Amino acid sequence: MPDSIDLTQLARTCTGNSQRSLGCIPFRSETCSSHHYLYECYPYWCAQIKEAPRYHRKQWEFVYIAQALWERGMLKPGMKGLGFGVGQEPLVALFASHGCTITATDMDSSQAQQVGWTQTNQHAGNLARLNAREICDPKDFEELVAFETVDMNHIPPHLHGYDFCWSACCFEHLGSIPQGLGFVKNSLKTLKPGGLAIHTTEFNLSSNTRTIKQGGTVLYREHDLQNLLQELQESSHHMEPLLIHKGSQPLDDHVDTPPYSDDQHLRLLIGQYDVTSAGLIIRKGTTA
Repeated sequence: MPDSIDLTQLARTCTGNSQRSLGCIPFRSETCSSHHYLYECYPYWCAQIKEAPRYHRKQWEFVYIAQALWERGMLKPGMKGLGFGVGQEPLVALFASHGCTITATDMDSSQAQQVGWTQTNQHAGNLARLNAREICDPKDFEELVAFETVDMNHIPPHLHGYDFCWSACCFEHLGSIPQGLGFVKNSLKTLKPGGLAIHTTEFNLSSNTRTIKQGGTVLYREHDLQNLLQELQESSHHMEPLLIHKGSQPLDDHVDTPPYSDDQHLRLLIGQYDVTSAGLIIRKGTTA
């Protein structure tokens, strides 16, 4: 087992119950790394979503999205958020608990069953499942959260005027690299000028040339995301510069293989490629 910091002990030493412990990191567009788990915000957000801290990139995605939104002033009463492909993730209830009005979206149940999301409990289907942990007061949740069925390749035009939107490792499942990047660009249409989009996805650490380009799961390379950054800039939007972390602990070199671990899972093998999660932070242009 690779050497790593004891996250349980770390959580005990952090205040974990006050936003004063969050500090200002700040997060940028970047890949998952073990050093993020040393931030005081990490056990704080884990406590908020009622999970024990663990070295798992999926949990990192939840912390990354929550912290990035909080840093930029989005998690407060009166803000409107739109979640794509929410499955049964805890972020919907978390953001509602901060007073945000949330529209949670996912694919329809029949399509989710065909691709296997329902069998693995990764599909929402209805509102009740989104607050199963009671992260948000049930009365507030009922008032603040709505659910819609949405195809991420065809975002309906009535979804607009949001302060922020997000997705957690979803757009790599839209069929191809261009389709996923098209979704990211189209998601900005749902935002007010100056609104914030935060998306996480699968990132290919092995190659900047070869990758999985189409199918059920595609893997984005550095140049795919750098090209996206340039396209967004040309359209008067701003994407935070992409940081690719090499890591500083033995755990950063550990590649998890099937059957995947519930811990020690910052990098994993998909096909022939070493993969981790990458987060993108995009600000919609004020004139776009």
